Amino acid sequence: MDSVKQKIENLRNELNRHNYNYYVLNSPTVSDFEFDQKLKELERLEHEYPDFDDPLSPTHRVGSDLSVKGFEQFYHERRMLSLGNTYTVKEVDEFVTRCKEALPGEDVAIVGELKFDGTSISLHYEDGRLVRAVTRGDGEKGDVVTDNVKTIRSIPLQLQGSGWPKRFEIRGEIVLPWKAFERLNEERAFNEEPLFANPRNAASGTLKLQNSAEVARRGLDAYLYYMLGDDLPFDNHFDNMLAARSWGFKVSDAMTLLHSIDDVDWFISHWDTARRELPVATDGLVFKVNDMRQQLNLGFTAKSPRWAIAYKFQAERALTRLRFVSFEVGRSGIITPVANLEPVLLSGTIVKRASLHNEDIIRTLDIHEGDMLYVEKGGEIIPKITGVEMADRQPDAEPVRFCRDCPSCGTPLVRAEGEASWICPNKYGCVPQITGRVEHFVGRRMMNIDGIGEETVTDLFETGLIKNAADLYELTAADLSMLPGFGERSAERILQGLEESKSVTFDRVVYALSIPFVGETVAKKLARATGSIDRLMAMSAEELTQIEDIGPRIAASIVEYFADERNLAIVERLRGYGLQMSMPESDSTMRSDRLAGKSIVISGTFSRHSRDEYKDLIEQNGGKNVGSISKKTDYVLAGENMGPAKLEKANKLGIPIIDEDTFLKMIE
Repeated sequence: MDSVKQKIENLRNELNRHNYNYYVLNSPTVSDFEFDQKLKELERLEHEYPDFDDPLSPTHRVGSDLSVKGFEQFYHERRMLSLGNTYTVKEVDEFVTRCKEALPGEDVAIVGELKFDGTSISLHYEDGRLVRAVTRGDGEKGDVVTDNVKTIRSIPLQLQGSGWPKRFEIRGEIVLPWKAFERLNEERAFNEEPLFANPRNAASGTLKLQNSAEVARRGLDAYLYYMLGDDLPFDNHFDNMLAARSWGFKVSDAMTLLHSIDDVDWFISHWDTARRELPVATDGLVFKVNDMRQQLNLGFTAKSPRWAIAYKFQAERALTRLRFVSFEVGRSGIITPVANLEPVLLSGTIVKRASLHNEDIIRTLDIHEGDMLYVEKGGEIIPKITGVEMADRQPDAEPVRFCRDCPSCGTPLVRAEGEASWICPNKYGCVPQITGRVEHFVGRRMMNIDGIGEETVTDLFETGLIKNAADLYELTAADLSMLPGFGERSAERILQGLEESKSVTFDRVVYALSIPFVGETVAKKLARATGSIDRLMAMSAEELTQIEDIGPRIAASIVEYFADERNLAIVERLRGYGLQMSMPESDSTMRSDRLAGKSIVISGTFSRHSRDEYKDLIEQNGGKNVGSISKKTDYVLAGENMGPAKLEKANKLGIPIIDEDTFLKMIE
C-alpha cells in the first residue's frame, strides 16, 4: 500500500508541475494527450484506493455539477480596501512626492503593476495548502468560494518549492481572458442570452455560480499581487511577490521596481500602449511603496491605503472607416443595423463590426456612407460607435438610410408606435426567423440538444429536413448522414441529445418555444403559475396579467402566439414526442398562496436552506422576492451576518425581521 500511496503522490506532484508550466509559465513540457493519460491514471488509482483521496488533488480541478447550498461568509482578518484613483500622470507624480515628503531622508522605491480588470480574491494558505478563498464582498467580509477557485488551474492548491510561511494570505484578481470571454459571449449570443458587457462582469458572475463544473468550463485565470501575514519572508513587497512566484503563484511579469518619478512616468507611458497586446483586460496601473515598514508608517485613510494608488487608463478609442451598414434579422423579426468597419485593434481584439442598434441611433449620430467613425470600448468590451469625424466626410457622401423591406425575405417592415425597432412581420416565411427559433430551441438553457449549432440548423433547413423545431424529433441517422461532414458518431450524438431533451423541465420548454417577450425568468414564472401548457394556452390576457411580472404586452404576446394554428400544431407535436408539458406533481403539491401579495427581502446566510432555495420557497407560496428594503417590504428573512445597512433600514421603517424557523412555520 505504501508503494501505491507514493505513486499517487508522485503523480499529483507531476501533474501540479505540468499545470504550473502550462497555466502560469505558458511553457508546457508535455503534450495534452500525455497529460490526460497521467490524469486518468491518477483518477483510476484514487477511485481504486479512496483512502488516499485528497480534496486538493488535480483530479478535482473540474469541479462538481452539484449545486452548493449558498455561500458561507468569512470576515477578513485585514480589511480589503479599495485604492484611490488618479487619471493623469501629474496626479501619480504628486502621490510619489507625498510619500517621499512623509518619509524625509529615506529612499522610497515604488513598485509598478498592472491593474487587472476582474474581481478581487483573497486566498488563505496553511502549511502550503489552499484552505480558503474569499471574495472581497463589502471589504469587511466576503463569500467563501473555495470550491470554485479550486477549478482555476493557475491557482496552486499545493505550493511548490520551500520557504513559505506556515500561514499567510495572498490577494489578487480573478480574470476571464479575452479568448474565453469571447467564446462565452458567442455561446450566450447563440442562446439569445444577455451578453456580458465586459470580462470583469463575466469573471465576477462566474465566480459566484452555484455549479463549480460550469466555473471550470469557462476558463477563469488569476493574477496575484499582494501578500499578507505575520511571518513573511522579506520586508518588502517586491521580493515577497518574487517568492510567491517561486511557490507557484501567477505574478505578472509587468511588476517593476521604480526608483524615481522619471521611472514612474516611463512605466505609465510604456503600458498605455503595451497593454493592448495583453491576453487579459486591464483598466489601469497600480503604484505601491515597496518597503513594508514605510507602508506601515504611511498608514491608511478610512477607505484606502496612503502607500498605494491606482492610475486609470483613458477609455480606448479608435478612428476607422465605415465600409457599409448591414441589416440583420433576429428570430423575433427585429432588424438590427450593424456597422461593418475597416479592422481596428481595441483592447487586445480586432474589431470589425459594431451594432448600431436601431434607426434612431443612426440618425442621432448622423452617419453617412464611408464616414470615419469613432469606436470605443472603455470598460465595456462590446464595441460601440460614439461619434463621427466630420472633417473626414466626403462632400458627396449620402446619409445611411434604414431599410424599409426585410433584407432576407423582402417583406415591408413595420414599426409599432413608440417602439425604436423595425420588425419583419413574416414570422413563418422569413428564413432567419425560422432558423433562429430552431437555434434558440436547441440552446443550452432551453432544450440543451448537444451537437446542433447554427451551421447544422442551416444545413437541416436548406436540405428540407426541418421547417420548425418539432421536425427535429422526426430526424433519423440516415437523414443526418446526408449533412456535410456528418458521420455515425455525430448523428448518434444528436439523436441522443434529442432523446435526453424529453426530460427537460416544463419551464425550459416554455422558454424554448420563442414566445415573443418571454425570456427565461418569465417562462419560469408562467410555468409555475399555470402548471401546464393546457392552462397556459387557455388563459386570457386579463388572467395572465394577474401573474407576477406579467404585464399587458407580455400577456398580449402569449395570447397572440397560441391563437396561431401553426404554433398550436408545433406544441401538440412536441407533446406527442414526449416533451414535458406540465410541472412535476411534486412541484404543484408544494405550492400555496400563504405568502400571496407579500414582498420579502432575504439577507444573510442560512443553515437549513440556501438563499436560492428560500427564494424558490417564497415564489412557490405566492410571495415576491425583492432586492432592497422599502416601505412596501412586508418581511426581511434574516440569517446570520445580516447586512448592517439592511438591518438599520428595516428597523427604521419598522419592517418585521423573521428568522428561518419563523419563515418555515409561516409556510408550514
